Amino acid sequence: MNDCCLNGGGTLEEKKLFSGQPESLSRKVVHGGAWIFSLRVAERLLGLIRLIVVARLLSPGDFGLLGIASLITGILAIFIESGFDSALIQKKDNVEQYLDTAWTVQILRGLFLFFIIYAAAPPAAVFFKEPRSIIIIRVFALTQLIDGFRNIGVIYFQKEMDFSKQFALSFLPELIALAATIAAAFILRNVWALVIGAIVCSVFIVIFSYRFHPYRPKLEWNIPKIRNLMSFGKWVIGYGIIGFLIIQGDDILVGKVLGVAALGLYQMAYRISNLPATQVTHVIGQVTFPAYSKLQDDIPRLREAYLRVLQVSTFLSFPIAGLIYILSPLFTKIFLGPKWESMIPAMQVLCVFGLIRSYAATTGPVFNAVGKPRILTQLSFIQLIFLALIIYPLTVRWGIAGTAMATVIPNLLIAVLASIKIVNIIRCDITKFLGFIIFPFLLTGIMVVIGIILLRYCRYSDIAVFGLVLAAGAGSYLGMALLMGKRWGYDIFSILNNIKRY
Repeated sequence: MNDCCLNGGGTLEEKKLFSGQPESLSRKVVHGGAWIFSLRVAERLLGLIRLIVVARLLSPGDFGLLGIASLITGILAIFIESGFDSALIQKKDNVEQYLDTAWTVQILRGLFLFFIIYAAAPPAAVFFKEPRSIIIIRVFALTQLIDGFRNIGVIYFQKEMDFSKQFALSFLPELIALAATIAAAFILRNVWALVIGAIVCSVFIVIFSYRFHPYRPKLEWNIPKIRNLMSFGKWVIGYGIIGFLIIQGDDILVGKVLGVAALGLYQMAYRISNLPATQVTHVIGQVTFPAYSKLQDDIPRLREAYLRVLQVSTFLSFPIAGLIYILSPLFTKIFLGPKWESMIPAMQVLCVFGLIRSYAATTGPVFNAVGKPRILTQLSFIQLIFLALIIYPLTVRWGIAGTAMATVIPNLLIAVLASIKIVNIIRCDITKFLGFIIFPFLLTGIMVVIGIILLRYCRYSDIAVFGLVLAAGAGSYLGMALLMGKRWGYDIFSILNNIKRY
């Protein structure tokens, strides 16, 4: 696709920005899922390389300092979120008329955020008792200023499920940022390597957003259009604020109560243990939201689509969580080094959180697609209240492992409540619904037991045992799925053949 602006009459959709004949929705979902899954795998491979290299060059305290900057930036960013991206994706009618106004608001938000974060740096440093964080927060705030100029036209990549371009837009900046971070880490050996990598990534996302999409936005301030987008976006904002406090509230407490080094350890444990939630379900959510939006008026097709997504999501993410739980001690010892070993108990508890979250994340796209984002906001508010009641005493009693426990309990409650809501919306048989959760959960439990036995009795080198447990765990899970799957509706070969036909 070239960079020239569109000319002449007609909307972006009418001009067929995305080449080729129109695809069926199911085909787009499969193709989109493949691209986004490839993107997440590629990003995680880059992230793992960065993690292993940088974690050995820097200290947990360095990661904690960046964590403070990320927290302050994230808190203020979510409170000034517009929710316009989700509103544009959800809209069924022509959205081109809203793009310039949305882009203008996006730029103003970035400018406002930069100055607010800059001013908030000294109070944040006092709160966390870390004066070194002032300059780090202020420089890190540049990421928000830069992000504000991203080409709003890239929203079509997700709306029209053209995820091959989304792959390039996300992967190339990550690759460049990886090189910049590692180079800076070898030279500087401090937290500035991480800050440089984040800024480089933001710069190249903006550059590539104009390279990969021909739309050229212009400044426009239209109050009626803003109000129209806000009618949907306000619930997304509410959910985002509460969701941020749920996801990051534990980080704030750890940084305040236990210190910057503990924050670095906790964030690393969270990042590794939540791979199933932040990777598999992120892929599925990004693909299914626009697909569900097209099916919002057809409940039978929506139900069928959601159940297939639920089946695939739990089948993939549950065993990943189980393997991370088993292998976290060996992974930390082999790849990160002894200075990170105190995070292992928290990492294993957070694997349970990741498992629950990987299921719960499948429900959000449905609520948004059918125009009921308020359900997410209401459920998240309940979760936040519950978390606030238990997190401090558990953290004081058991440190970062106690903080991890406090995240698991409310998340389990909300997963149950969300399930009830989903079953009612899609009018689903509860037995079939639960079967797609219970079956992979039981297989994962058996896999974990096999892995623990191997860890206890194998006397090979750490790397050999790591490989053996990984292979045995994955093999046992797939083997049991093939033997017992048909009874639970998991015809593995049929699923693979359907994907291959696409």
